[in-house]
Amino acid sequence: MLKIGIIKEGKKPLDKRVPLSPEQCKFVESKFGIQVLVQSSKHRCFSDEEYIKLGLNVVNDISSCDILLGVKEVPIYDLIPNKTYCFFSHTIKEQPYNKKLLQSILKNKIRLIDYETITNESYKRLIGFGRYAGIVGSYNGLLVYGKKYNLYSLKPAYLCDNYDEVKYELLKIKLPPVKIVVTGSGRVATGVKEILNHASIKQVSSNEFLTSKFDEPVYVQLTSLDYNKIKKGFEKGNTSFYTNPEKFDSDFLKYAYEASLFISSHYWNPNAPKLFYLSDLSSPKFNISTIADITCDINGSVPTTIKSSSIRKPVYDVNKQGLEVKPYSFDQLSVMAVDNLPCELPRDASIDFGEELCQHIIPYLLKDDGRINRATITTSQGNLNTPYLYLKNYVS
Repeated sequence: MLKIGIIKEGKKPLDKRVPLSPEQCKFVESKFGIQVLVQSSKHRCFSDEEYIKLGLNVVNDISSCDILLGVKEVPIYDLIPNKTYCFFSHTIKEQPYNKKLLQSILKNKIRLIDYETITNESYKRLIGFGRYAGIVGSYNGLLVYGKKYNLYSLKPAYLCDNYDEVKYELLKIKLPPVKIVVTGSGRVATGVKEILNHASIKQVSSNEFLTSKFDEPVYVQLTSLDYNKIKKGFEKGNTSFYTNPEKFDSDFLKYAYEASLFISSHYWNPNAPKLFYLSDLSSPKFNISTIADITCDINGSVPTTIKSSSIRKPVYDVNKQGLEVKPYSFDQLSVMAVDNLPCELPRDASIDFGEELCQHIIPYLLKDDGRINRATITTSQGNLNTPYLYLKNYVS
């Protein structure tokens, strides 16, 4: 019988999320004939007692398990050699801070399956916390905007018991006829739209957003081709933004001149242009006063994201020179750039993630249709898997 272990999260700061809730662990055992062991933890959003109550084995030692499921990166000192691990490794972009982790995984002959790389045959991601990043990030954006202008006061998401309480808080929102611009069309943007729709904010088209006046708050959702334009001289040949982003210039400023709140939920390729530049902040036309940067790429597509913020201190302000100043200044740009947003609603986010895990991953650990192999970064022989050979210099 295959034995799966739910590991205790060890990365600091400690993450309360879990890959499977107690009910989902029981479902996996009954549906797939898999034994699930839960490593004891005092910090996760579901207590040991909640797992024990459903008859699950809560243990300190999970070395007998074949596959170990986590959420964040596993500290090097916690790695068990010759096991299969599933977690978000944050290594596929050659992140320097996780270089030693991947080296240790190879040295210990660990098979690493990264949730971020689990895709269908069309290479569309099948699992992630993106929806809840969008939910919490857009809620935080509305919270910051209300506090900045003393319009209303929302309870921080991390102090809410669950998503239902967040939706109840949205009833307090009283916005003037402001314009909100949202970038992205994936999982994160789905969560953003949920919140904006719950807040009764009307969606409009790109053309309406740029040309019309409204007597109520509105938002527009933009795809990459809405806010990027092909460079002169590159009109022929391959003009796909996704495969050749370097052939494009940003066309975002026309939206920045209209919007008051910007919610960034797009994926950014480092070869793509930045949405705007710090020098643009000095223009009297630049109207954005609050940015909820869910993407949180430091020095990335949103140049005012000069650092990540924390759940308890989510906001910092940036002046027209791009320097950090006191938050919630009336005449400066306020930035929300929390990089672990789903942790603010850990139980809801974990249940949502676990449902996807049960549907898209667990069955294929028993009988792979290719998705598990595509997501396998390192093999049990201590080698990089073929799709990830480009990481050879990174780990050498």
